[in-house]
Amino acid sequence: MINNVTMKIYLLMLGLLLCVGVKAQVVRDDLIVLKTDISGKTLAQILDMIEQQTPYSFIYDAQVIDLSVPVRDNWEGKTLFDLLYLLFKDTDIAYTVVNKQIILNHREDVIRMQQNAPRRVTGTVKDKSGEPVIGANVLIKGTSQGTVTDPDGRFTLYLPPKATLQVSYIGYLPQKIQYDGEKTLQIQLAEDSQQLGEVVVTALGLHKQEASLPYATQLVAGDELVRAKDLNFIQTLAGKTAGVQINRTSFGLGSSARVIIRGYRSVSGNNQPLYVIDGVPMLNSSNEQAVSAIGGTADAGNRDGGDGISNLNPDDIESISILKGASAAALYGSQAANGVILITTRKGQEDVQRVTFSSSLTVDHAVSLPRFQNDYGMDRETKTSWGAKTALPRYDNVGDFFRNGLTAINSLSFTTGNEKMQSYFSYANTSARGIVEHNKMQKHNLNFRETASFFDDYLKLDANVNLMTQSIKDRPASGGYYMNPLVGLYRFPRGEDINEYRTRFETFNERRNLMEQNWYTDGELDMEQNPYWLTNRIKSDDKRTRVIASLTASLKITDWLNLQARGTADYAHDTFEQKMYASTAPALAGANGRYINLNYTENLYYGDVMAMVNKKWDDITLTGALGGSINSRTVNSLRLDSKTASLYYPNLFTVANIIMSTAAYINQQINEKRVIQSVFATAQLGWKESLYIDLTARNDWSSTLAYTRYKSFFYPSVGLSWVLNNSLAMPEWVNYGKLRSSWSKVGNDLPLFLSNPIAGSNDQIIAGGAIQTNTGAPFDELKPEMSTSWEVGTEWKFFNYRVDFDFTYYKTNTKNQLFTLPSSAGATYKYYYVNAGNIQNQGIEASLGVTPVLTNDFQWKTLLNFSTNRNKVIALHPDLKTFIYGDEGFSSSYSMRLVEGGSMGDIYGKAFKRDANGRIVYTKDVDGDQVPVVIGSGNTEKVGNSNPDFMLGWGNSLSYKGFNLYFLIDGRFGGDVLSQTQADMDQKGVSWESGEARNAGYVDLEGTYLDPSKFYTIVSGRNGCSEYYMYSATNIRLRELSLGYTFPEKLMEKSKLLRGVQLSFVGRNLFFLHKSAPFDPDAVLSTKNDNQGVDVFGMPTTRSLGLNVKLTF
Repeated sequence: MINNVTMKIYLLMLGLLLCVGVKAQVVRDDLIVLKTDISGKTLAQILDMIEQQTPYSFIYDAQVIDLSVPVRDNWEGKTLFDLLYLLFKDTDIAYTVVNKQIILNHREDVIRMQQNAPRRVTGTVKDKSGEPVIGANVLIKGTSQGTVTDPDGRFTLYLPPKATLQVSYIGYLPQKIQYDGEKTLQIQLAEDSQQLGEVVVTALGLHKQEASLPYATQLVAGDELVRAKDLNFIQTLAGKTAGVQINRTSFGLGSSARVIIRGYRSVSGNNQPLYVIDGVPMLNSSNEQAVSAIGGTADAGNRDGGDGISNLNPDDIESISILKGASAAALYGSQAANGVILITTRKGQEDVQRVTFSSSLTVDHAVSLPRFQNDYGMDRETKTSWGAKTALPRYDNVGDFFRNGLTAINSLSFTTGNEKMQSYFSYANTSARGIVEHNKMQKHNLNFRETASFFDDYLKLDANVNLMTQSIKDRPASGGYYMNPLVGLYRFPRGEDINEYRTRFETFNERRNLMEQNWYTDGELDMEQNPYWLTNRIKSDDKRTRVIASLTASLKITDWLNLQARGTADYAHDTFEQKMYASTAPALAGANGRYINLNYTENLYYGDVMAMVNKKWDDITLTGALGGSINSRTVNSLRLDSKTASLYYPNLFTVANIIMSTAAYINQQINEKRVIQSVFATAQLGWKESLYIDLTARNDWSSTLAYTRYKSFFYPSVGLSWVLNNSLAMPEWVNYGKLRSSWSKVGNDLPLFLSNPIAGSNDQIIAGGAIQTNTGAPFDELKPEMSTSWEVGTEWKFFNYRVDFDFTYYKTNTKNQLFTLPSSAGATYKYYYVNAGNIQNQGIEASLGVTPVLTNDFQWKTLLNFSTNRNKVIALHPDLKTFIYGDEGFSSSYSMRLVEGGSMGDIYGKAFKRDANGRIVYTKDVDGDQVPVVIGSGNTEKVGNSNPDFMLGWGNSLSYKGFNLYFLIDGRFGGDVLSQTQADMDQKGVSWESGEARNAGYVDLEGTYLDPSKFYTIVSGRNGCSEYYMYSATNIRLRELSLGYTFPEKLMEKSKLLRGVQLSFVGRNLFFLHKSAPFDPDAVLSTKNDNQGVDVFGMPTTRSLGLNVKLTF
């Protein structure tokens, strides 16, 4: 006998043996005979005698097995196993022999374990014609256990005595099979007559069959967002969707994403899409973005306040649907003129209890850094690197400045549910350090979702609460000159050791009794400062608190009619505090330092009510919805900034210490509210699951149109789709064919308060009590921009759904653009507003998906997407020959201009003068040397366009047994980018190009040799020749890579704790296959319309390598 703990372990081993079907090794040795009289002895005594006379031992729990019963018969001379049979045949004790161990247990317990043990079951899945269905998914309901059928349609699973199998495959109706202990299963799948593939989420969260849609959508599974995680998960969509251009701002941790779907539409408005969570709009605004190439708000450093979409935990996302065209988004009216990104989040599941833990650790390394010469040292007079050629020590000043960043993301989720109630809970923690010292980020996400049904499913409730807190410390200004450490870092003279200014970035000023900035030059302290002073003595703290709470109630009236009401409250509170110590850019921060304190709060309240219809009469189907909504967004903010007024006492950073003179800066928004009230309707009529007509209508009443005669606007759309294979005979190799077309008209909302006619209502009281008079005339004829759009497309699936093709052509014209024009002399206001202009976007989107290999062990899926868009300014205003949008900034070598016949994204600057044959015109300087003639003062010459000609993405997924490999290569082809960084580095003589020119003795400018010093004096710097610093934006990169292994299910079954283990090596932005620009062309200065295609000392791109672990319990 052994102790209770050991006994339980052995009994567990017995259970495992029974469960996995391992046969006990029974030793039958007839020579083993008990030679002692056992009459009158108890069972316990007899077992002790057997252990003494044989090599066998007994395992049992004395508290469970009663062995005190005496034996009356004398069975001396019986063999061991005959004796065991006689001892226990009339008792409730059963024995099992495993090697030399005899395990005793209650007979009922053994029978129960045998009955509940999983059994090996084989089966086949075929279609109605008897052909095997290859690659069908066979899943045990309520678990993550399953398999796929082999080329013969066969599968093998271990099933409990009672189980439900879920069998599915694209093009067939899914089936649920009740398993009752059979050894083999024969399953037949019925073809889905519509060949739908999937049900997709459309506008307002309505679910529709994909085949019935008259417009293009794209579904991205949630797994795509977490395979190789990014701090802003929207970045993980880059290269995976046709017609969607995604850029990141060059600001490091917490940077925003710029998403453009089918080109720019609006000059003065927002061009980013609407984000919707589970059918309800969410906030995605930023409290601040970069202002110009020089500096940010009130001449502070440029700052990215982050966006709202990055606040979500990607592990909570089930899928994303991208509604690209205006027709797809028409039900959202003026909020969705630029497309919609619909996010469906995870929720609890019936009969599923699962805990999932995932952990991601990545290391980020700065790449695409500038190249530097190392032959020419510092000119002591100019403090530039235009000195004499000499042997210089090789200091890696730039490489030593950047450290390896580190990002750790841990996420835990729990899901459970029964028929009536389902729960989902998750928590995620993100810790990151940036590539610049002291910069770090901490984020916490907490999510709880509860779904429940009552009264026989007539009433359903869905409640969700999402909480987020985020803190970013000491994020450096990046992009522009002011407060940017990269300016001084890149300009630092070659051959000099920056470590002196790293360890001694400050020195003591006895007269002022404080530490001051130490740098090799004070010639441009507003532009160039010690990078280590900026990282140590400009301290900042960005904090955000976000709460999103929503409730949905759905009431079933009949089988075909439902009522639904939804409401959400989205609250975002940002605080930003920045401390600039005394001697930081005195021309910008004053003598005693600068203190900025920002409080920004934004609230969104949304509610809608809908009646939804889903009815079928023989060959006719009708789905529709009728409802109304209200959307109320309120902003309250206060920015207090000492600016050049500075502080009463140096380096004391409190609001009370700000000198509130007119040299300070105050900006306040008090209850700035935008309200949109709407009614809407949609109806889709289908005939024989083949022909569909789709109609939507929406009317918006917007508060921005107050005081105008345009109180509301109507947005209609109409679409047609024809599923060819449901009405025409098709070859066997064609599984699905569809034609679709749609037309729509959608508006874009406008800025606040433009139409207010009350004199002085838009005037502002600024710091020091001064009045800042509004200079724009009230516009009582104001109306929203209006986009008229149409598209046609086709979708096909071939060869048993192993090849699919999608093609779309679209055209959109956006009129009623909002422009400002100068007023005539003597007018009350300096300028006035007009609605005019027409901006056109037309393009093509195509995708091709192929599954070249599909076996039980090996699968390979590949997807290629292509898109091209042509943007054109059809018309401006009769009195407007050109329009500059965005802040030009002073001493800047570019501007963003619109002219008729041009396009949004055109970059204007200074260019070389050329003759009629396109050759550069030269003149001679005082020394008689040739120098090029530069024209375009005021940035009036077109030098390029930031929009790509076309984009390509190629994703591949390969799996062999438990191994899986994914890689994504994407490219942007065409377009131009301007590097003001390169122009500045050339001017200072630190660039590799300027060094090579001096080594050669000339600059080769289109075949003409020029003196390097004189050439760069003319073309380089902020006021130089923009044309010379334009580069092709074409780049091809390995965007994403993942190599992983999923542990076998049989191994997980043995653990009894883990259901699944996945390990993977991941990488993002691993390397460029091609790049012409000296920086990453995908990085932008701002998410706003201006400053696109421009690099001004932006934070470098990072290469990320890491490991992912995912555990399922």
